[in-house]
Amino acid sequence: MGNIAKNRREARLRRHTRVRKKIHGTAERPRLAVHRTNKHFSMQLIDDDARCTLVAASSVEAALRSESGATSVAASKVGQLVAVRAKAAGISTVVFDRGGYLYHGRVAVAAQAAREAGLEF
Repeated sequence: MGNIAKNRREARLRRHTRVRKKIHGTAERPRLAVHRTNKHFSMQLIDDDARCTLVAASSVEAALRSESGATSVAASKVGQLVAVRAKAAGISTVVFDRGGYLYHGRVAVAAQAAREAGLEF
């Protein structure tokens, strides 16, 4: 990894640490964590008290693999799918954790799709 890429990753991790100081997921209101790479996009609902993932969706899954993994269209599909799975698990409200990424592009599109599919945050 080059020096610039290393600096960017470290800066994102510093931002994520700053965000995580204020956000905590519980069983009633889990944390909706976002992770993006150049190729894929994923979201998880996490109960930080029990340290377990309640619901997850990713562009790697077979159901979403037909979409291009790194586009805003794929991020929108992942947001919708995680909201549907959360509703099936009896979860309606969450705390959004942008993971140190800017609330822009794929992150914003996925959050908006999850809201439109019924999640409240």
